Amino acid sequence: MRLDIASMALSLAIFSRHVRTASAFSMRPFTASSSGTSSQFTSSESKRARRRRPTPSSESLKILWEENMLSSHRGSPLRVGAVEGSETAVNGSAPGGQEDVVKFPLKGRNVEEAPPRMRFAPSPTGSLHVGGARTALYNWLVAKKGQLDFPSADSAFILRIEDTDVARSTKESEESVLADLRWLGLLWDEGPDMDSAPYGPYRQSERGEIYIKLANKLLEEGKAYRCFCTKEELEDMKAKQEAEGIPPRYDGTWRDADPELVKQKLEEGAEYTVRFKVPPGARVVIEDAVRGTVSWDAESTVGDFILLRSSGIPVYNFCVAVDDASMGVTTVIRAEEHLTNTLRQGLILDALGAPRPRYAHCSLILGEDKQKLSKRHGATSCNQFRLDGYLPDAMINYLALLGWNDGTDNEIFMRDELIETFDVDRVVKSPSIFDMDKLKWINSQHLKLKTVEELTDLVKEQFDILGFIKSGADEGKVRDFVFAATALAKQMMETTRDAATNAQKVLGYALPESFDKLEDAEAKEMIANGNFYPIAQTLIKKAEAGELPLPDAAEPLAVFFDENHNVITEDNHTGGSAYSFPEAYKVTMKQIAKDLKVKGKNLFHPVRLALTGEMSGQDVTKQLSLLYLASEEASVIDSDKVGVVPLEERIVILKKFCETIPVEFHAPRGQEEQSSKVERKQDVTADKSNSGESASQVVATTADPIDTYDGPPITSLDIRVGIIKRVWEHPEADKLYCEEIDIGEEQPRQIASGLRPYMKTEDMEGRKVLVLCNLKERKMVGFPSHGMVLCASNQDHSEVKFVNPPIDAKVGERVTIPGFDFEGEAGAPMSENPMAKKKVFDKIAPFLVTNKYGVPEFLGRPFMTSAGVCTSSISDGNVA
Repeated sequence: MRLDIASMALSLAIFSRHVRTASAFSMRPFTASSSGTSSQFTSSESKRARRRRPTPSSESLKILWEENMLSSHRGSPLRVGAVEGSETAVNGSAPGGQEDVVKFPLKGRNVEEAPPRMRFAPSPTGSLHVGGARTALYNWLVAKKGQLDFPSADSAFILRIEDTDVARSTKESEESVLADLRWLGLLWDEGPDMDSAPYGPYRQSERGEIYIKLANKLLEEGKAYRCFCTKEELEDMKAKQEAEGIPPRYDGTWRDADPELVKQKLEEGAEYTVRFKVPPGARVVIEDAVRGTVSWDAESTVGDFILLRSSGIPVYNFCVAVDDASMGVTTVIRAEEHLTNTLRQGLILDALGAPRPRYAHCSLILGEDKQKLSKRHGATSCNQFRLDGYLPDAMINYLALLGWNDGTDNEIFMRDELIETFDVDRVVKSPSIFDMDKLKWINSQHLKLKTVEELTDLVKEQFDILGFIKSGADEGKVRDFVFAATALAKQMMETTRDAATNAQKVLGYALPESFDKLEDAEAKEMIANGNFYPIAQTLIKKAEAGELPLPDAAEPLAVFFDENHNVITEDNHTGGSAYSFPEAYKVTMKQIAKDLKVKGKNLFHPVRLALTGEMSGQDVTKQLSLLYLASEEASVIDSDKVGVVPLEERIVILKKFCETIPVEFHAPRGQEEQSSKVERKQDVTADKSNSGESASQVVATTADPIDTYDGPPITSLDIRVGIIKRVWEHPEADKLYCEEIDIGEEQPRQIASGLRPYMKTEDMEGRKVLVLCNLKERKMVGFPSHGMVLCASNQDHSEVKFVNPPIDAKVGERVTIPGFDFEGEAGAPMSENPMAKKKVFDKIAPFLVTNKYGVPEFLGRPFMTSAGVCTSSISDGNVA
């Protein structure tokens, strides 16, 4: 007895009228087997032929079709996906003599040999989150690789909307998910927005007739049956089983019911569900690409489960199994929470005579607290990451690494590299930890690969999101300002939002109205040294007299371009001609240094605090140029929203602040002693001049790189002497060693290093090395690495050698640099979190080098231990 297609279809029409959306679900390849029906697919080289829409078989179905066609939000008309080739016929014929069939494109073929057809099947019940995005990505990568390997085949990335959850599915959610996939660049080859795609419709709410046909097929073949149990009867059944300690499942009341009784119930109009008849002794076995062999005893695990509800709406597992078979899906990659669904789907596919796809169930993504990732861990939706300033390529890069690696220590991948190297067999079984710091680092690396021009539009989007740009502002001036803000922040950006928030900080002025309200301890100590007050007074006088250099209105961006008009992003390099603002500013600073007899940090730090209100930051002339653009009369910036403090107002605030500085801080400490030192140095210079040395030779002799260094203090680094106890090859990364290093702590540190191309394990064990200890622990291809072994390398990085402490150096002792105070609180190393957030090592690293004798140095000063100077076999190299 067949289902009444017209009445069931009417129920499905009501169902589909309430649904329309998309979200995120599955992905990935595998190998399947079963004890029962074997599953193989049909030819994928066959040509695709679109079927005509079936002729309605009753007035009710005709109404359904008309409603479907008239619904403005409908995609393509309801039809059965088909290709030429093998087919599964549903008994009976459609009106008009057409054979009523649902075709399984891969029937009769070996699924593992077919070009990959991958699907991402989100439920439109919310936003696309990182778990779903990873699933979509893995499926997309396999499909794209398949299209490269089988260019003439129908390999595809399919987007299917699983909107069977009538209560929660919305059109808005579907549009949101599609927008997020487009932002990530995961574009689909077949999907709900493509009327001509060969296996549609691609929304489950529009595939009702397909499900009913196949439900009829199972009923007629005795593989399914009608169940007339009421809700109350089922609840009583469940309660009784629980009381007896039996796992609740349907007891088969209507499984072998008398056909006359079934006929009587139908004539009475009684409600019924359609249940799947689990074969006695059925066992489902799969070879999961991630989890290995997985098997279930079907009869004792699930019982006879529902295919169609009493409303006529098909259940999730029935829809998924039918859709995978009728769309020719070769591989299902999805989250491990769907592993148990494979049992029901496998049984359905076997009963329909359809091939099973391969399966790969990926482990969950956890927060840093090892709990399932959720909103309480911060941003988890793709749209929020977009709003926060992450790049699509960086998100793709990071998502790929959440459970997969290519066997090397490489962590930065371009899209085409991922397509080429991704392999489902390298997906790991253990859960992945979502590390926001790692994501930011990867995003920063992708930002570094882009030019300022390429980033400007992305940064502009952040200014718009934050509401910093005036409505209707001149587009050319907006672009100039955003360009300047991007160039200013380029080196420190972790997200594109950083450029906007950095600009807001630069345009503000944090100097308080009085000295006693100054909270920055470092700034207070600097002021107490006495150089700030006289320098600030000099700046105030020059500003009030109109003698303080200001950006040129004709060339406000001059500081950001070199003589060849290339954009400058390095913080220690400024542009401009010999007569431009940057050069005029340098001349003024030299004059102040000469007049007040100060130099180096004793000059630069007070000037920075006075003009910017901060103790650290980007080049002052670049900051003042951005301030000029924001302060000019026709500025495009919303001054109130951003909190712009123009230079004139800063000078007023600075003047009031200076009035509150205690008198004892108005002059440098020990000024008389400093004067005598200057006199002695002048005497030495005079003696050298009298001895015949030229002025240039004298300058070269006395020049000290520390005078121009404006980076973090070298004492921020905790470099210690260690000894390598054990070395072994990383099991999953071809270039990594794993090391245990004793640095004088209770337990040896575990550190991963990329030294396999350069050294042998026997040359490493027992060696004393220098270890940078205050780096935050992070996973290196799954290995927890806590610290970094310092090595010297030549300029092209073709040769890498250890930096060697003296043979008698003590394990655990801290390496020092002459001329810097490593004692007390001021000399204490920075803790791990601020080290990472402020990128302290990245800023100091360019100044860590080896001299012509191979001695590791910082600003010309050697690395020292209690036993003497450290060494290296590489001269004129870099240390990292």
